[in-house]
Amino acid sequence: LHKTVYVLFLLFQILGAVILGFGIWILADKTSFIAVLQMSSPSLKTGAYILIGVGALTMLMGFLGCLGAVNEIRCLLGLYFTCLMLILLTQIAAALVIYFQKETLKVELSNIVVDLIEDYDPLNEDKRNLQDAWDYVQTQIACCGWTGAKEWENNEILRNKSNSEYPCSCSNRSKDLVEGRGFCALDDPVNGTATYADWPVHEQGCMDGVEQWLKDNLGIILGVCTGVAVIELLGMILSISLCKNIHSEDYTKVPKS
Repeated sequence: LHKTVYVLFLLFQILGAVILGFGIWILADKTSFIAVLQMSSPSLKTGAYILIGVGALTMLMGFLGCLGAVNEIRCLLGLYFTCLMLILLTQIAAALVIYFQKETLKVELSNIVVDLIEDYDPLNEDKRNLQDAWDYVQTQIACCGWTGAKEWENNEILRNKSNSEYPCSCSNRSKDLVEGRGFCALDDPVNGTATYADWPVHEQGCMDGVEQWLKDNLGIILGVCTGVAVIELLGMILSISLCKNIHSEDYTKVPKS
């Protein structure tokens, strides 16, 4: 039995460390789509802190559960079971909210990116990290804008230059990607003006690229979530079994009259 307890304890330490690490990564990441979201949306930053808290709590509960099982302390096993149940219910609630609010979240995400594109200014040092993160996304996914390059026509700087420049990170030319950020000039704009159709940029919007990434990795995401839920259920079942076992043993130790 103790071997099973130790294995489960180890699994919970790993599980807690993974959740904790994921939360820290969301806060620390400065060069991906996650960075764009967490710097633009307070809700994602709050979610990251929640993940850090859940990860730390999971690791602590793994330790307390192991301690309670080895020393047969029922109150620790009860606390272990209660915390696991709360964590599992929170995860289920979060999954349901994401599923039923996915269209709302999609609209919110679209608004964040559109606002970022309209206000994009390479000389603005206050938003440098956020803009660099979006440039990184466009370069890595080979996309332009959220639904397409036309959104960049609404950028104030490009509009003032009659769209004779375009975002370098959108470019499909390798020489522009060396810079990787800011704006690049068209070689020969007609009458000094142009439209997004004249830009040498990718046609695909980043929304399609992000959705495709989610589809490609959906199996992995669901597998990880299922694995986490199974481990938590095993921990709850084991803690209940141990509590009953301790309870039974206590009665068998009572001397018969």
